[in-house]
Amino acid sequence: MAGRLHIAPIELSRLLPDLIGETPLLTGANQAPRRPLSVIRQERGHPRLATAFWGLTPPWLKVLDHAPHCARAENLASRPMFQEAFHARRCLIPVSGIYVWKPQPRFKQPFLVTHTDRGPLLLAGLWCRYHTTLTAHNDSTALITVNANALLAPLTDRIPAIIDRASATAWLDPTTSLDDVRRLLVPPPLELLGAFPVSRRVNDPSNQDWACGHPTGPMLRWNTAQET
Repeated sequence: MAGRLHIAPIELSRLLPDLIGETPLLTGANQAPRRPLSVIRQERGHPRLATAFWGLTPPWLKVLDHAPHCARAENLASRPMFQEAFHARRCLIPVSGIYVWKPQPRFKQPFLVTHTDRGPLLLAGLWCRYHTTLTAHNDSTALITVNANALLAPLTDRIPAIIDRASATAWLDPTTSLDDVRRLLVPPPLELLGAFPVSRRVNDPSNQDWACGHPTGPMLRWNTAQET
């Protein structure tokens, strides 16, 4: 499960040329749930950058601590918490990396998962309108997670679903068939991502300096020899 995000400055116009960005991208070296995130959603046929509280808050939610920050792809169509948003309110969360923690005998070692070329990633998400007095934000969001691929499985069992740029418009469009949408929620290609260890300073969400995401060891990558 993704509990922290690395969001460096990103040229969003290179990801989605027709993006309407009236608000700046929220960046941070160690973004944690229960805080605002920048999300991309479709409005009037165009992708638009907006701000949402990280933790889905449907109308009936009474306790903010119960707002999920992640949703399992396998449960989207069956859980009332996610059903409506999955059908009509899908979004993308632009990030530069995802933190995961590898269990060790004496502690958990944090890793930063990134594109192998350190470029930006678009994570699959859901959003819903502000319906409670629990947060100060107009919208809320949750990441969608899938099983980790063979490279990342030793580090974590779940990873946010990644939507490639060519599929971004279809993902955001509420008229896209659910069968087509489900086909996008798969483990990432083996060659797409790498992961490198980082300082355990990232364990404390109050640490927001960019050194949290600096490598302390080499990047783990997939290569063709591993497939044989």
